[in-house]
Order: sequence, then structure tokens, then C-alpha cells
Amino acid sequence: MQAYEFSSIINNDGVVHIPKQYLEKISSPVKIILLSEDGVQNNRKKKFSAIKLKTKGFQFNREEANER
Repeated sequence: MQAYEFSSIINNDGVVHIPKQYLEKISSPVKIILLSEDGVQNNRKKKFSAIKLKTKGFQFNREEANER
């Protein structure tokens, strides 16, 4: 397995541009691993969903929880 590293931007359709210099070297199936750079913001809308739980009257038993 050969590894190539480059930076790219994902467009709105989810397509990642691979530089020509690497496309010419690749002729077999590939494994893709995406690493996002910290601190870099993108323009995509982030989805957020919240959950609300009623815990009034809930009794937590630490011993029972640790048995599992």
C-alpha cells in the first residue's frame, strides 16, 4: 500500500479534488481517510439536535450500574 498526502477542499456535492500528480500514479482501488484540520471553519451548515429527558424521581444505583 502506498500513501499520498495532500490538502483539498470538499465541495458542496461532497467531492474531494485529487491532484493530477496522484491520479496518474493510482490504478487500483483506494482506501480514503479524512482528517479535518483543527481551527479551520467551513461554510457548511451544522446540524444540531437536542434531547430532553425527564429525570425527576430517577434513582441512580451505582452498584447496579457497575455490575453491567
